[in-house]
Amino acid sequence: MVERAGVKNATGRPRRVLYRNIALAFFRTGMLGFGGGPSSIPLVHQEVVKKYEWMTDDEFGDTLALANTLPGPIATKIAGYIGYRIAGVWGCLIALAASIIPTVVLMIVFLGLLQTYKDIPWVQHMSASVVPVVAVMLAVLTWDFVKKSGETLGWMRAILLIGLSGILIEGLQIHPAIVILVCILIVFSPLLKRRKKA
Repeated sequence: MVERAGVKNATGRPRRVLYRNIALAFFRTGMLGFGGGPSSIPLVHQEVVKKYEWMTDDEFGDTLALANTLPGPIATKIAGYIGYRIAGVWGCLIALAASIIPTVVLMIVFLGLLQTYKDIPWVQHMSASVVPVVAVMLAVLTWDFVKKSGETLGWMRAILLIGLSGILIEGLQIHPAIVILVCILIVFSPLLKRRKKA
């Protein structure tokens, strides 16, 4: 077993058990992440950080930030990277397959049924009923990130960055990737200036 930084449960076990756990983790996130994208992030966090402890909260936050700066669906990028980090190329392929294939198959199978019964009220409200749960999960994950930012950067700086990010993303409609880069520059610019003076 190849040991990887930040991975607790990936070592000391047969590789087939690790592959199975990767498949189960991303199968669950793929099946329960209604709407994909942001709604699946708390589920991935629950599996990767809380359940299997393959990453720390800080490492997951770094992964999420980097994934937002790159093109493509965020759930797919995160699955591929985490799978590779845990178990190399095969881990990457298993994570991607487990997160994508089941939902694609279900979509093909049920698309005809949904089109047939789309006017039935319970079908129309099925997705809407999931929204409150997803909102709570996102809120919990957001608060975890806010606390860690406050503890690391200081609460004043963290609050200023949160406010600035909200204005840029929601008010000015600037892409999140650009906002992330701006925040990184704001945080690291004073450090670079201090090094130059030293």
